[in-house]
Amino acid sequence: MTASLFSPVTLGEIELSNRIVMAPMTRDRAGPGDVPTDLMVAYYAQRASAGLIVTEGVQPSPVGKGYWRTPGIHSAAQIEGWRKVADAVHARGGKIVMQLMHCGRVVVPANRGFDAEVIAPSAIPCPDKVPGPDGVPQDCAMPRAILTAEIPALIEEYAQAARNAVAAGIDGVELHCASGYLINQFLNPVSNQRADDFGGSVENRIRFPIAVLQAMAAAIGPGRVGFRISPGNPYNGMDPADPAATFAPFVKAADGLGLAYLHVVDMGLTELDTLALLRANYSGPIVTNNNLKADSAAALLEAGRAEAVSFGRAFIANPDLVERIAAGAPLAKPDYARLYTGEEQGYTDYPVWAG
Repeated sequence: MTASLFSPVTLGEIELSNRIVMAPMTRDRAGPGDVPTDLMVAYYAQRASAGLIVTEGVQPSPVGKGYWRTPGIHSAAQIEGWRKVADAVHARGGKIVMQLMHCGRVVVPANRGFDAEVIAPSAIPCPDKVPGPDGVPQDCAMPRAILTAEIPALIEEYAQAARNAVAAGIDGVELHCASGYLINQFLNPVSNQRADDFGGSVENRIRFPIAVLQAMAAAIGPGRVGFRISPGNPYNGMDPADPAATFAPFVKAADGLGLAYLHVVDMGLTELDTLALLRANYSGPIVTNNNLKADSAAALLEAGRAEAVSFGRAFIANPDLVERIAAGAPLAKPDYARLYTGEEQGYTDYPVWAG
């Protein structure tokens, strides 16, 4: 019943041996200087049987960091650290793309370990709390509104991050447009109350996200660029009302860029068939995610609703998730107390199925 999960598929220029994608998940294990560690190398290599790995969110610049011990891709040391990750995944026959995540206003300054501004489309703080260095949720900082004149340089930060990822041997990049981070903050009217060409109408609110995708595509080729959305997700203070009004024109504009894929967190909205909305406005490959089981994921593929499916927490406790699904083996449960702490515990110490 799950055979459709194991056929190869091509997303842009990236050839996958199967349609099981490892979703991006923050794990808070980066080392000093936000450099990927040998522990991270082992973690990703263990999961290389996925058709594609999408890394945890990676900040394109110091200003993009909001969470404790998240990795970057803006220094030479970070590039070298990610090269070790890419080499280890490729040595096991896997493919890996890097999710670029600028947190925008979702920042606890103590998480950074350095001084940097907090910026956002508008000077409106994130209403949700974010865990600090000790794991205790704290209020986010008040952001400064990005000046119109600063936007070209911000776009270039993403483009340079994409170049850096490819220089590290990563197969492509995924722009994080979901979960209330910077791109989502531009898209959503509750966080974007600008009066310039980047705010107000939906045509203006999608302008910055599309410009970033265009710049990344120009930097490394559109067939190596994907993007992730979560229409209707209220996370980090987003207004979930009427997501179709924003995301239909957004994905339609992105469709003209010839990108590798669209990755969607399907929120299961009662008022909107999200996958149908995307199919009506986007002609490229779709990767879908959210609480999928092997059978339900395969059914989506067989119905032609998506080209690939992604799993998040199932990959945490099951480094051999692909093999377990193929064998119909039981899945291990994650140690939820160690999602974001514990070094190797709850990270690289999950055993493979002994079957």
